[in-house]
Amino acid sequence: MHFEKDESSLRDLSDNNISIDGLIEGSVQLGSLPTIFYQINEAVENPESSFAEIGHIISQDSALTARLLNIVNSSFFGFSSKVETISHAITIVGMVQLRDLALATAIINNFKGIPKDVVNMHSFWKHSIATGLAGRVIAVYLKEPNPERFYVLGLLHDLGRLLLYLALPEEMSRVLIKYSHGGLLHEAENDVLGWDHAEAGGRLLRKWNLPESLVEGVMYHHYPSRALQYPLEATITHVADILAKVLEIGTSGERFVPPLNNEAWKSLDLPTSFLSSVLSQVDRQASEAIKVFL
Repeated sequence: MHFEKDESSLRDLSDNNISIDGLIEGSVQLGSLPTIFYQINEAVENPESSFAEIGHIISQDSALTARLLNIVNSSFFGFSSKVETISHAITIVGMVQLRDLALATAIINNFKGIPKDVVNMHSFWKHSIATGLAGRVIAVYLKEPNPERFYVLGLLHDLGRLLLYLALPEEMSRVLIKYSHGGLLHEAENDVLGWDHAEAGGRLLRKWNLPESLVEGVMYHHYPSRALQYPLEATITHVADILAKVLEIGTSGERFVPPLNNEAWKSLDLPTSFLSSVLSQVDRQASEAIKVFL
């Protein structure tokens, strides 16, 4: 992934803050999602597309096909018999669900190759996967359709932080100095930049023309009450992120467990006893999920 900074467009001259518009829209040459993802998405959104047509599109990419079959045959789904073809996977998993899993694998693959001295990618994705698992468990309990989208939200929720480390290393050094004096990392980002990684991540997803449900779920995962169209996505991701931090499975840079938003927790109407169930399920599933996705 290639990044190229244009300092004049990154700066908002009115207040000397870094311009998020400059970061997302023009100053940084972002790697785009693979063409095949957009082909899959277009086919899924077309009501006239058949399972066979979507399977044919996916099968054009042998690496993606292998990754998806590996995921479908893992304990993530727990099917009793082996799934050997993408067409079979679509019939039992669903077109939308498989599209979302294709998105998850594409984005993980898109950010490979980031130097370890910039960010520990293995630890970063471990935290993201744990957040996704927690979100999926909560969504299944709430009987939400396509719980895989909440898994994808967990994978994507801190994507903006990768962007900040890569595109704004000097500014992030200032953020980390601010953070060393106390508080939460996203609060330090807001203090130094005027916005945080969650907003940057949401704006990046919007630039990629991904569904607004993903955009809001990522953009407002620290402040779920601000999500006007998709509060459930933001709320579940907020709670899932905190649970993943409690389990200490990987990290995206935050040392502390952020406070749980009481209104968000109440809105889910989950029994307190359910928390231990989520934690045990995520802890049990995390090791294999990390192997499958990474």
